Amino acid sequence: MPEDARGELLDGRFGYHALKDGRVVVSWYGRPVTTLAGRDAERFLARVEGLDDHAAQLVMARVTGNFRRGNEGRRGRT
Repeated sequence: MPEDARGELLDGRFGYHALKDGRVVVSWYGRPVTTLAGRDAERFLARVEGLDDHAAQLVMARVTGNFRRGNEGRRGRT
């Protein structure tokens, strides 16, 4: 599993919410980034079950893919 060498995921920027219909919405700072359904949602939930928060952050970052290109501001930091 990839490392968080710069410690950027320590702030808990990613989150997820499992829906009743089996889908999982993965969010970044509370904004939905991707929705997983079916087998992908099941695999994701199995991977994050029992992980500590930082390890789960790494899994969620991986699932969202490369959606950040560097042109978004650094949220929450001044």
